[in-house]
Amino acid sequence: MGDSYQQRARDWLEHCFGRDRADDPISRNHRFLEEALELVQALGCTKDEAHQLVNYVFGRGKGSPEQEVGGVRLSLSGLTACHRIDEQAAAEDELARVWTMVEQIREKERGKPDGSPLPGPGAGARTTTS
Repeated sequence: MGDSYQQRARDWLEHCFGRDRADDPISRNHRFLEEALELVQALGCTKDEAHQLVNYVFGRGKGSPEQEVGGVRLSLSGLTACHRIDEQAAAEDELARVWTMVEQIREKERGKPDGSPLPGPGAGARTTTS
């Protein structure tokens, strides 16, 4: 990974949450899904449309993680292009932003129940892409 964006994001995750949390696949799955839903919500997707897609996807067999990562990257690039969002600039801006908020993000994380996809009590303000 070298000094790639992926490695720098990984470095932030370890710094902010520690290696165990950064390596927790359940937590990473939940945070990715949360961020993907927040993105499509911001771009106009409705709750009903999201539920329809959840039912469609989970009604089919599992795919290969490597192929699905490729599909995610391809569709994200298509989505950002169609909305005229500079994908790399947005990613770099977010990484720079969260480096300034480590303590706030850690505090929010402490309020989350272990293993739960949902934040704990008092959550609501969006502070991280952890």
